[in-house]
Amino acid sequence: MSLPPFLQGRLRLPLVGAPMFILSGPELVIAQCKAGIIGAFPSLNARPAAQLDEWLSQIREELAAYDAAHPDAPSAPFAVNQIVHRSNTRLEEDVALCVKHKVPIIITSLGARPEVNEAVHGYGGIVWHDIINSRFAHKAIEKGADGLIAVAAGAGGHAGPLSPFALIQEIRDWYDGTVLLSGAIATGGAILAARAMGADLAYAGSMFIATEEARAVEDYKQMVVDCGGEDIVNSNLFTGIHGNYLAPSIVKAGLDPQNLPQADPSAMNFGSGGSSKAKAWRDIWGCGQGIGAIHEILPAAERIARLRQQYDDARARLCA
Repeated sequence: MSLPPFLQGRLRLPLVGAPMFILSGPELVIAQCKAGIIGAFPSLNARPAAQLDEWLSQIREELAAYDAAHPDAPSAPFAVNQIVHRSNTRLEEDVALCVKHKVPIIITSLGARPEVNEAVHGYGGIVWHDIINSRFAHKAIEKGADGLIAVAAGAGGHAGPLSPFALIQEIRDWYDGTVLLSGAIATGGAILAARAMGADLAYAGSMFIATEEARAVEDYKQMVVDCGGEDIVNSNLFTGIHGNYLAPSIVKAGLDPQNLPQADPSAMNFGSGGSSKAKAWRDIWGCGQGIGAIHEILPAAERIARLRQQYDDARARLCA
């Protein structure tokens, strides 16, 4: 297992706050990085496109000021998620802005693009790529990705069908580079379990929906607090790709979560926002299965502090 040298000593918890469409913005990313985990947001959250330049400036400036004031405990690096699917007409412009600001980590999703990897490598950045099986993992590495994000069953958003155990085992059978694991992770014990299974870092987003800094409406945050794993529905109706969503939000949109039609994957379009009248993630709220551990809305720093304590407690139990 391995981490890039620039991450050594920069993380107080081996965790990445996964980028969440609509929900992750500068406020959440900055709070996560200050608390010692990698914060991330999708570039498409910045609308119009020119706002991405402003967000990147804000994040860099605030973290630099924090680091100057806290030299003994500097912030963690941040990441930007790029949707490289052909329907994303902003990709070239957004990548150019990330190159301008020398974003430390780029997370690519829905396709592996060598030209994106080369642009990031040109300024010394790294690229981690979302995958749901070993076949896609091989393709990502062949095309120049520096690490893999294993998106397993139970993850929020566009989750894969494989168990975290199966997915990590298959990847580690041939790959010894950086691997992140996503899938129902919402406690410090689950973060430690991901490490024990062979991941370098855990990758989790849903628990951060119920934070003060997330750009979710209050009803969405409260729904995360009120629901558990049994309230998560997997469907491809809303984007053309299978994803996990909160059943009460589907009901609220006038649909039956137990009888959702199948979508045509070719209808996936990140320009239009989805493949049904009820849009993900505006109306149909994405979420992972791990939310049964989330019982209140908290500042991100407090949530991360609790995760750190849980992580230390779980490690102590194992050592005992």
